[in-house]
Amino acid sequence: MKIAVKTLSGADAGEIDLAPQIFGLPARKDILFRVINWQLANRRAYARAAQERSDVSRTGKKFGRQKGGGTARHGNRAAPQFIGGGKAHGPRARSFDQSLNKKVRALGLATALSVKAAEGKLIVVDELRLNDAKTKAMKERLAALGLTKALFIDGEGVDQNFRLACQNLYKVNVLPSIGANVYDIMNHDTLVLSRAGVERLTERLSVLGSRAAPAEETANG
Repeated sequence: MKIAVKTLSGADAGEIDLAPQIFGLPARKDILFRVINWQLANRRAYARAAQERSDVSRTGKKFGRQKGGGTARHGNRAAPQFIGGGKAHGPRARSFDQSLNKKVRALGLATALSVKAAEGKLIVVDELRLNDAKTKAMKERLAALGLTKALFIDGEGVDQNFRLACQNLYKVNVLPSIGANVYDIMNHDTLVLSRAGVERLTERLSVLGSRAAPAEETANG
């Protein structure tokens, strides 16, 4: 499948062939859900445990007589009602990490790219470079492309001037191809790829092989 290539100024810069096994897949909501859920779960920090009564290092000596003291009877100072005592029913250490098969993750990324292409919200530009790191210049480029919010994905690295020019713009983000992920792609209105970004993503997702086999394998697995 072919798509027109533009410059950042909005001028035509030829065409580029997009691999159908990466940019022409059907919209699999189940795959997108699994990958996004995996991403967000793995972002969560570990839940830390609190010290309970058995974890607190305090004396186990009975500190008052059983009767006649005028107070309740206690065995030691580690009880939760005392300052420095263990917490009653405190939180336990917990990890929220999930595992997900590499082919499913790759299929999810390819599906997200395909969804943007099918919706007409995928733009390919010649290169993502600016002479000056000026936000005003970046706004002019966005206006030329008819955009206000977008995710830009470049090749192996990101041009420093381009990255700095995008920093103060709302919902305008830049990633290298290695950082492309399903959540960020689906969380932006428009996806803008450079030629280098298309090449790198095609190489990265070459694990998918043919178009039909991974989808069938994932559905049956």
